[in-house]
Amino acid sequence: MQPSLEPQPSDVPRSRTKDKKASPLWFLLFWIVMIGVGVAATYFYSQHMKANMIKQLETQTAQQIAAVQQSYEEQLKQMNSKLDEMQSKIQSFNELLTFTKDNASNKTDNSNKLYTQLNDVKKQLDELKKKMDLLK
Repeated sequence: MQPSLEPQPSDVPRSRTKDKKASPLWFLLFWIVMIGVGVAATYFYSQHMKANMIKQLETQTAQQIAAVQQSYEEQLKQMNSKLDEMQSKIQSFNELLTFTKDNASNKTDNSNKLYTQLNDVKKQLDELKKKMDLLK
């Protein structure tokens, strides 16, 4: 058998008019689907990142609020201790002033000094009260 130079029926190109038209349509459809999937994936990923950022911000905010609250409570305790100290000083000055007034004579001017000191302490007490009101 000698090979023939004439084309065999299997070697003859067939006309594929339908296949050639369908191929660009499938290609275009494939890319449209891929773009849609990409857009959807981007949207869902951005939503996921947004949720994570919100959780982190909530955690940071809660920590900062706790720190501020703790600082506020410490300042309030310090102010209360100062107020108690000032009230005890005022009480002792009142007792001393009463004693001095009872024992005062025309020769001494101690009662005026004590009264001046008492007024200074009262002013300081008023200032502390104002500061505590501001903290509240």
